[in-house]
Amino acid sequence: MTSGPDATAGGRLYVVATPIGNLADISLRAIEVLRTVALIAAEDTRLTRRLLDRHGIETPMASFHARSGAGRMEALLERLRRGDDIALVSDAGTPTVSDPGEELVAAWAAEGGTVVPIPGASAVLAAVAGSGVAGPRWAFEGFLPRSGRERRERLARIAADARGTVVYEAPGRIAATLTDLAAACGDDRPGAICRELTKLHEEIVRAPLGELAQRTRSGEVRLRGEFAIVVGSVERFGGTPARAQVPDTAAALAEVERLVAAGTPRGEAARRVAAATGLPRRSLYAAPPDPGAP
Repeated sequence: MTSGPDATAGGRLYVVATPIGNLADISLRAIEVLRTVALIAAEDTRLTRRLLDRHGIETPMASFHARSGAGRMEALLERLRRGDDIALVSDAGTPTVSDPGEELVAAWAAEGGTVVPIPGASAVLAAVAGSGVAGPRWAFEGFLPRSGRERRERLARIAADARGTVVYEAPGRIAATLTDLAAACGDDRPGAICRELTKLHEEIVRAPLGELAQRTRSGEVRLRGEFAIVVGSVERFGGTPARAQVPDTAAALAEVERLVAAGTPRGEAARRVAAATGLPRRSLYAAPPDPGAP
């Protein structure tokens, strides 16, 4: 369907990118749209109010976030049908990119409504540009699953991809995710941690994944703020991606025992090998039978 100024009757839904930290990182066009629409649908009206106050914008707001019920979305659609223009904003960056709003955009587009993207600040693009390791071809994974088979499979796909990959992560999980990435992709694969992009304490740390994991575990990297992890491109910087293959259980168990013999706690050894192979951690954790037992 056509999405443009003359696509259909009804209001326009503007998908407006807002700053990811520095409130000055907003376009003149975005400010004009936020001033002139009938309503701003905001992920968190308190956070958006700071931006509006900074730029003297008095447009009414309504809360619209991941936990908003179907009734709230229908109310927004009804206003669009009546001809009201609405700006959709998230707490930071572009709505629908690891942020709420996708269902509203899809619903209005399905009705033939006009959807107008207003580009701006982007954490993923800032991480790619500032890291220096992503290469010209890269993938965006957003937040990884917290655990289980889906997480192992996603890690395996990242490891097998020769392109760079960008991952978002919460501060409390950075060390564990970097450890898993290093186990899956190899300690020597280039990487970068991008923290607090555009903010006062912005920091970009570049090192092989194994070193980044160690530096986060040791507390050398401050685990506060918003994080993006960039897994480096092996196309650009050499090496080969980890090959996706059927895991060899016997070899995986042998690797666990090798790590344990080298001083790694069994639980940590099982977790590393599970992340690298996709095998269940529980099956790798059990100690081998004592050969001297009757």
